[in-house]
Amino acid sequence: VAAEEVKEVVAEVMEEVAAEEVKEEVVAEEVKEVAAEEAKEEVAAEEVKEEVVTEVKEEVASEEAKEEVAAEEVKEEVAAEEVKEVVAEVMEEVAAEEVKEEVVAEEVKEVAAEEAKEEVAAEE
Repeated sequence: VAAEEVKEVVAEVMEEVAAEEVKEEVVAEEVKEVAAEEAKEEVAAEEVKEEVVTEVKEEVASEEAKEEVAAEEVKEEVAAEEVKEVVAEVMEEVAAEEVKEEVVAEEVKEVAAEEAKEEVAAEE
């Protein structure tokens, strides 16, 4: 009878041990799944970081390109303004030269008229 009771107790203990081992396997499997899920989340977070970094780099490059275009436009405007100033100076010089030519022509007419008067007076 005692041997039978011992067998029953041993059988119960073995069942408990087997159940405990199954529980440990289930827990270990759950731990693996959680670790795998965390790894997936870390990879996804890293990918998001890389996307954000790429977007920021693209925005910076776009901004730099805009600044370069704006700087080029300013250079072109300055150059155009300088050309206008040079043209205005040349036009002023041309106008002054034309005035000088008119004054000289007027003086030549006056001298010619004076000479003509003198010739007429000499003829008389």
